[in-house]
Amino acid sequence: MASDAKSRKGMIDRFLGYVERIGNALPHPATLFALLAVSVIFFSWVFSLFDISVTHPGTGETVRPVNLLSVEGLHRILNTMVTNFTSFAPLGTVFVSMLGIGIAESSGFIGTALRQLVLAAPRKLLTFVIVFAGILSNTASEVGYVLLVPLGGVIFLAVGRHPIAGMAAAFAGVSGGYSANLLLGTIDPLLAGLSQEAARIIDSGYNVNPASNYYFLFISTFFIAAAGTWVTEKIVVPRLGEYRGEAEKEELRPLTDDEKRGLRFAWITGLVSTVIILVGLIPENGFLRNIETGGILDSAFLDGIVAFIFLGAVVLAVAYGIGARTIKNDTDVMNGMGKAIETLGIYTVLVFFAAQFVAYFNWTNLGLITAIEGAEILKTSGLGPIPLMLAFVVITAIINMVMGSASAKWAIMAPVFIPMFMLLGYSPELVQAAYRVGDSVTNIISPMMSYFALIVAFMAKYEPKAGIGTVIATMLPYSITFALIWTVILIVWFLLGAPVGPGAGLFYAQ
Repeated sequence: MASDAKSRKGMIDRFLGYVERIGNALPHPATLFALLAVSVIFFSWVFSLFDISVTHPGTGETVRPVNLLSVEGLHRILNTMVTNFTSFAPLGTVFVSMLGIGIAESSGFIGTALRQLVLAAPRKLLTFVIVFAGILSNTASEVGYVLLVPLGGVIFLAVGRHPIAGMAAAFAGVSGGYSANLLLGTIDPLLAGLSQEAARIIDSGYNVNPASNYYFLFISTFFIAAAGTWVTEKIVVPRLGEYRGEAEKEELRPLTDDEKRGLRFAWITGLVSTVIILVGLIPENGFLRNIETGGILDSAFLDGIVAFIFLGAVVLAVAYGIGARTIKNDTDVMNGMGKAIETLGIYTVLVFFAAQFVAYFNWTNLGLITAIEGAEILKTSGLGPIPLMLAFVVITAIINMVMGSASAKWAIMAPVFIPMFMLLGYSPELVQAAYRVGDSVTNIISPMMSYFALIVAFMAKYEPKAGIGTVIATMLPYSITFALIWTVILIVWFLLGAPVGPGAGLFYAQ
């Protein structure tokens, strides 16, 4: 038995070493997009040289590659470099969303709300609440990694349980449940923007709204929270056993009077804001409905969901800050916004090169040609829609092991897979939902995930010898379970024919 255990450990270590070497060999994501942009220019010349062409199945027109390695191509590249960047759909949505989230983080509103959620939980529901809180924390980007994961360890140790189990539960919710939530976060408009850019390769007027996967994410939240709780209690806790380390229990600090008052201010403000939104949506002549049609799916509320994320975060955070005395003047508010934008420096660099790549990919018709040819291959493969989607989930999960950024992967994959599935009759929103499943389930076992090293450091506080293998071994049961659960949800969703979000059906009518 001991030799078998050593053999399995050796196989895992070799596998992780292989994955780590591949990941480390990849260039920086921004450099990768720059190289891809150059590659598109080169292949546009190669494809045009051989006069490769396809017939568009929707219009019947002949599609040929456009050569960018020419005088006309050079002029186009130079003349549109700035507008490629400034008109790139995800750029503005992420910046606007992060302005609001920045105030919520700097005021302490998000941290205090999560702490209250955990402190108020009954002992029997503690694990579920930690996983659930981890999922909800995705609304505010990285706050779950830096706040909730270590807090999970503190909480479990405080109640006499193994702290690493608490950290694993939180990490599973924050990262493994990345594509489940009751609220929309910064990642939703980002991915929707990339999906829209890709969909317009086929349909120039196609729009993908940031709430396009909301129904799917909402329902997934409860299944993933329950699955994370089960794995923690039935697999992780028994495996870790009793904690015998030297770390001392830390007192889980209760909320101060200022923090309680701040939350009261925030909840009252949130309630008033919700009433205002409902008044604008429920009546047939509501001021947030579409002016011409009176509809909700094409209303100012859904079309302007990024603005509502921004405004909602601002009013809640300011109300909390005033009550908790963490915001004393307008300078504190503006500093909070500024701090959030500071964290987007490298993202801005990445977007510049990603925007050029996406633009070149569209101009050259390489994306359209690849999609049409790929769709023909898939049609003749004999695979049904469910096997095709599951294969796509698996491909995404594997790529996620060596490329952690959800947006970077989707910027590369969307221009190929969304047009391909659209030509097969499936909506961009469905493809995006399938992508989000694959992107989430291997986050917690991917050494290339940007916060993976931080999680190793957190666990080393309680287990000094903890390393990559420790994290992988602890989190692998979550990864497998989440993959199985989400796959079943995706299949059932498809069989029911239910929309994945407001105005986001499963099929695309050419």
